[in-house]
Amino acid sequence: MIISRLTAYLQQHRRASLHDMALGLDTDAEALRNMLSMLERKGRVSRLPSGTPCSGGCGKCQPGTVEIYEWTGSAPADLSTPNRLATPSTPIQTCASHG
Repeated sequence: MIISRLTAYLQQHRRASLHDMALGLDTDAEALRNMLSMLERKGRVSRLPSGTPCSGGCGKCQPGTVEIYEWTGSAPADLSTPNRLATPSTPIQTCASHG
């Protein structure tokens, strides 16, 4: 998997769980974790604290077992609207794990 696909996914969704990214990108979670670690070292991604609830709001995920990452890098040109910049933590609307 190319890291640009992961970057584009997080730029679009702003925040996602490791499991949702693995499903959405059809990639192994461990491979994603390694790429996310590199992006985190570069300051483009932040891993949110354990216990952060998933943003889908379905209530089926146990917060302590979910790894959630948030895009902290600059937004691409097509997302650079004033509304997007005012809300850097826009959550995804549904949980891919629980539909």
